[in-house]
Amino acid sequence: MWAGTAIPACAPAAMMPSDEAVAAAVMDLAHRRGRGASFCPSEAARALAADWRPLMPQVRRVAAMLAGEGRLVATQRGLPIDAAAARGPIRLRLG
Repeated sequence: MWAGTAIPACAPAAMMPSDEAVAAAVMDLAHRRGRGASFCPSEAARALAADWRPLMPQVRRVAAMLAGEGRLVATQRGLPIDAAAARGPIRLRLG
């Protein structure tokens, strides 16, 4: 069916990692950084895919879920924030 034609733009969505895989990548980064050190959510997205930008909404959503569970803290300009409501760049660290 797709032989010889370009893959449609919607195809990468089918290859998106599961929320569990995203959570594992985020928590792995948090634990490798250790308490007190933060990281950008894009680092988790980059660990999951070469074309990482489309993963950012999912990574931020999963990070907000983890923050809601108390496993992570989301910050902006060094202050804790609600990751689900945040606009702009955020950082994550162990909760």
